[in-house]
Amino acid sequence: MAYAYLFKYIIIGDTGVEFGARMITIDGKQIKLQIWDTAGQESFRSITRSYYRGAAGALLVYDITRRDTFNHLTTWLEDARQHSNSNMVIMLIGNKSDLESRREVKKEEGEAFAREHGLIFMETSAKTASNVEEAFINTAKEIYEKIQEGVFDINNEANGIKIGPQHAATNASHAGNQGGQQAGGGCC
Repeated sequence: MAYAYLFKYIIIGDTGVEFGARMITIDGKQIKLQIWDTAGQESFRSITRSYYRGAAGALLVYDITRRDTFNHLTTWLEDARQHSNSNMVIMLIGNKSDLESRREVKKEEGEAFAREHGLIFMETSAKTASNVEEAFINTAKEIYEKIQEGVFDINNEANGIKIGPQHAATNASHAGNQGGQQAGGGCC
């Protein structure tokens, strides 16, 4: 499947969530998300730097039924800010919103943490897929806007963004159409 851009996302936090790659559409453009997840792995510390480098977006995930995962957010965030590209978009995710009866972290607490640290916030349930798509789309929208504003250098893959084949193809066909017979390398 052709795409206009590929965004690399990473998942950070104490709880691993399996998402895999997915395709979304923003502004009529196909965007492929490549999602890396090493959350919850003990050897994680040793690969942090290379893991953070080259990510356009990060989902900082905690489990609403486990207070300790919420308490560790500050450490994760400091880590992320220290090792990542300063333009990386970070979204705070309170996962397992389907387990309301076992909730240990109030939604307001998540909102407050996000506000304090300038993050986008959402509660999701990977199990019922509630809000998961929205979380990816909201993060991608912010990255896409930063591309439009010229904040991200999209020619530098260290930013976690690749221009896809679809994008390159449309540009080429435009160039061809504009000048009619220009393909031979010039006239007029």
